[in-house]
Parts: sequence; structure tokens; C-alpha cells
Amino acid sequence: MGLKILSLEIRSPEPDLNGAFKEGAKKSAGALLVIANPLTSKYRRQIVELANNNRLPSIYPGRGWMDIGGLMSHGVVDEDLYRRAALYVDRILKGAKPADLPVEQPTKFELLINLKTAKQIGLTVPPNVLARADKVIK
Repeated sequence: MGLKILSLEIRSPEPDLNGAFKEGAKKSAGALLVIANPLTSKYRRQIVELANNNRLPSIYPGRGWMDIGGLMSHGVVDEDLYRRAALYVDRILKGAKPADLPVEQPTKFELLINLKTAKQIGLTVPPNVLARADKVIK
């Protein structure tokens, strides 16, 4: 596909976060993929603001990023994970050994698109992408 991956590590908000965006701009990054971890979750507001201020199309790991202006998110449906966790609690309370229960992977994912943010950063989202979204925020 001709894509070049630029991995920028951050360990703290200052100077790493601003430095990562400056490095991305210097190397002409065309988009941003944020990986879920405690640091990105803690500083998600700053990450979204930096991405939007730099007019950088970005995709985030979950629904919580959309409430603060994230462009797109693709991730697991948290409610489904909680429901499935309750089934495990039920089994354990009925006598099952936790070590005997299978490890399961998430099965439900959702794609969310924020058209307000798309307009703010000057991005037109193709209709076929909008059609695939589980939710479009206007």
C-alpha cells in the first residue's frame, strides 16, 4: 500500500507528547493511530487537542475518545466485555476454578466517526466509510 510507519514513543506528557507531534510534523505524518495504554488514556485530552490542532486524521482505541473530540475510534464494545465478565463471576461463585475457565477474546467491536471533528480539521469522510460506521456523530 506504500505506507510508511513512524513509531513515536511517549513516556510522559512533557516533553515527549509535544515532541512526538513535532517529530511527526517534521516527517510529514499523514495520520495518527493511538494505542491504548495507561499513559495515552491519562493524557487523551491533550492528544486529541494536539491531533486536531495539527489537522492530523486520527483513530483512537475506544468510545471515550469521541466525547472529547476524537475523529474516529475503533475498539471493543465495553458493555459486552462487562457482560461477559459477569458470566465469569457467576461461574466462579458457583464453584468453578478461575484457572479452569477459558481465556476469551473480545468479539464485538465498533467504529465511530465524528463528523464535527472531520469538518474542524478539513477532512471529508467518504460515504462508503460512513456507511460502515456503527455510529456517526454529527
